[in-house]
Amino acid sequence: MGVIALDCDDLFATWREQARVLLGHGIDPSEITWNQGPMADLLAVPSALPAGPGPFRAKVPAQLLGQLELASRYRGEQRWNLLYEVLWRVAHGDRTAMLAGDRLGSELQRRIKQVTREAHHLHAFVRFVPLPEAVAGQLQLDLVAYHEPAHDVLQSASAHFADRLGKLRWLIATPQDGIRFDGAGFNYQRRCPAQWRQWARSAEDPGADLWRTYYRHTFNPARLNPDALRLHMPGRFWRHLPEGMLIPQLEGLARQGKQRDGQALEVAAQAGKKISKAGR
Repeated sequence: MGVIALDCDDLFATWREQARVLLGHGIDPSEITWNQGPMADLLAVPSALPAGPGPFRAKVPAQLLGQLELASRYRGEQRWNLLYEVLWRVAHGDRTAMLAGDRLGSELQRRIKQVTREAHHLHAFVRFVPLPEAVAGQLQLDLVAYHEPAHDVLQSASAHFADRLGKLRWLIATPQDGIRFDGAGFNYQRRCPAQWRQWARSAEDPGADLWRTYYRHTFNPARLNPDALRLHMPGRFWRHLPEGMLIPQLEGLARQGKQRDGQALEVAAQAGKKISKAGR
């Protein structure tokens, strides 16, 4: 018998219903796979779920469902299979599958950490561009942004901006999904409309040059730590930040010995004002 192949369309609610039926019928994790793109397993065969809920009634802690939902936003191999393996073990009395000391639990907790960190990155590195008044009136938007998150965090993490920006109308587009806020409610699209993506990518920030000037003049080569910089600001976000284009150049200047100045070149070149030494 081949492995049963299912598709939850990358929706946790759909996966949860499928997993409940599979669990009720006692179908082992080794007999199931969830498709992610073209089917790679030659032994997997598309199959419908068993009919009815099944005789087994599993009880799992509410904490587990929260962890599974959070981990489900992780994009990677075995995205849904791992969740079912954890669910299977916990449902059969082995709660160590939820813990970091366990093989499965360790991977589950790693994914949760990655998703949580990606939500933080979304809050930190989304750069909204204000639209001209005429365009804003036409599109019914005040701000647009384009972002490329590594995991599916846009829908869950975007409420942060509604609290932060008040009644301003904004849009965030990504290669996968998009979300729009009209000042009162959200419009989330799992497949980002091409028009939204075009608006976000073509908008020109009127304050970008001013911000780059400020960033360049306040850059301190003496305090540069490239490893810490990339830890807190991963390079994949640089191309969407106004200052991103400056970072490699400023790093290069620092490596060429400019750390001794302890300040940006433009500042170091200024004559300044001499202050006489106070007499004792």
